Amino acid sequence: MFHRSTSVVGRLISTSVSCRCTTWPRLTALFHKYSLVAPAGGAVRQFSWSSTRLSMSTTRPLTALTDEEQMMKTSVTKFAKEVVAPLVKEMDETSHMPSSLIKDLFEHGFMGVEIDDKHGGVGSTFFVTNIVIEELAKVDMAVSVLVDVQNTLINMLITRYGTPDQQDMYLPQLATSMVGSFCLSEPSSGSDAFALKTTATRHGDHYVLNGEKMWISNAEHAGIFLVMANVDPSQGYRGITCFLVDNDSAGLTIGKHEDKLGIRASSTCAVHFENVKVPEHNILGEVGMGYKYAIGMLNEGRIGIGSQLVGMAQGCLDNTLPYLLERKQFNKRIWDFQAMQHTVAELGTQIEAARLLVYNAARRKEAGLDFVKEAAMAKFYAAEVACVTTRKCVELVGGVGISKQFPVEKYYRDCVVGTIYEGTRNMQLNTIAKIMEHETINSTN
Repeated sequence: MFHRSTSVVGRLISTSVSCRCTTWPRLTALFHKYSLVAPAGGAVRQFSWSSTRLSMSTTRPLTALTDEEQMMKTSVTKFAKEVVAPLVKEMDETSHMPSSLIKDLFEHGFMGVEIDDKHGGVGSTFFVTNIVIEELAKVDMAVSVLVDVQNTLINMLITRYGTPDQQDMYLPQLATSMVGSFCLSEPSSGSDAFALKTTATRHGDHYVLNGEKMWISNAEHAGIFLVMANVDPSQGYRGITCFLVDNDSAGLTIGKHEDKLGIRASSTCAVHFENVKVPEHNILGEVGMGYKYAIGMLNEGRIGIGSQLVGMAQGCLDNTLPYLLERKQFNKRIWDFQAMQHTVAELGTQIEAARLLVYNAARRKEAGLDFVKEAAMAKFYAAEVACVTTRKCVELVGGVGISKQFPVEKYYRDCVVGTIYEGTRNMQLNTIAKIMEHETINSTN
């Protein structure tokens, strides 16, 4: 019998990989659906959470996965190839993600990875969340964005700062059926996020929200919006407060779907608030602390963006290599030209370096260590690598690289946003430099 805090693997294989596992039916069903087997060739064996924790010691390679992590990676990889891949071209062309796919993401547990199982979630780890994000991005970054925002921003904010009543109200829905959306950016506040103009004026036991949000991911699908609004503009950023706003609130309207260069199937819209009444009990955390919550979540969220970009770069290269091995020019495979091999080797090395930065940042976060600099480095470098990889892959395959019949051009379009959202390239460099300065001053005192 396993304690509730044991890992996913422990719960799945405590006796056998069968329907006898009742505490985690979605992943058990996933095992059967994709013909997954328990570790060690399917042999049933005892699993110890403590031994897994010990395996995460400093001597363990960053890319060496625990049983739980490997099982989730295998399941997500198969799901991405078998369920997501057939839909990618149509989703990109129509700029629409079908509700059936979103439903599948919920049913397989990918939308509530860290939500406790008592609320219907997987009850896994931050690192596993990033594995899910990376593997989905190898096939389609738009789907990965949906899952990333849900797990690293929405679920984590409510888990960390929500009252018991708020958690009981929203977490079960977020784990099983309801998409969430994070509303921070505005027409006049992008990188200067805390220059936001959306206000929340108190009237008795409720607040009235007025303002406009821009570039809001998941807006079309969202059942709940986490909205940053200022309750006292005279206090500047110290008035910023986070509100839980239901999508059916009077005065809340969704703007047009942005016609974007990349991640076209990801819903990106403006969200308007006109005299939207929000009960006082729908304040998330403390009044005036929204700016701190946003900073904290975005620092963690950058690791998720890094995972997206590493996965996308790997997926692009994976789709390029078979063509290089098959295509012939001058009576030999183009792969056999040394220049081709050197380019691919360099790209592979850069992707692995980016992956190590992302994994290190995620492991540090889980270990309770400082990770802000490492998260910024991971996001910055992964974006650089993704842009270089996709551009080089277009060049490597030649003419087909710009054809929509070949997947490389979509990766090329998708990668650009990675240099912008959740902190631009320059904002990451600012963060890295500031911390390096602080570290240097401290080391000389």
